[in-house]
Amino acid sequence: MMKYRRLLAALVLAIVLFLCPLSAYAASSSAVTNSIIKKKFKGEDFSNQSLIASEYTSISLEKTNFANSDLRAAVFNGVILQGSNWENVDFSDGIAYLSDFKGANLTNAIFTNAMMLRSVFSDVNITGADFTNAILDVVEINKLCKTASGVNPKTGVSTRESLECK
Repeated sequence: MMKYRRLLAALVLAIVLFLCPLSAYAASSSAVTNSIIKKKFKGEDFSNQSLIASEYTSISLEKTNFANSDLRAAVFNGVILQGSNWENVDFSDGIAYLSDFKGANLTNAIFTNAMMLRSVFSDVNITGADFTNAILDVVEINKLCKTASGVNPKTGVSTRESLECK
């Protein structure tokens, strides 16, 4: 008798789930985090701020000023950073995935242990920047090595050495 009850209960449950399936929701990383999404902040001033572990997703930050800010462990996912100022920024342990740094000023910035895959670095100033243990696409490393110079004033590491330029 107990065997038949279990079988009947399983059958009823299967029919209910088949006829009334639960909704499934797809989620991206930006859908489940507290990030600033799909807004424009062209020319905004974020300088001299503590922005530790802040998150930016699919946003335009063209010509923004992050100079002297603490961006350790911050996340930039699909962000336009063209012409932005990152002078003296600490972006250690940060993530900049699929972001566009074209024309950015990265003078004396610290990118130690940063993950920066699929990001673009055209016409950037990297004098004194420290990329020690940063992960970048090989094409971008080769591009950066063409103009790499200087020594980071905080870490004492040569830009060329941190990029492992030949």
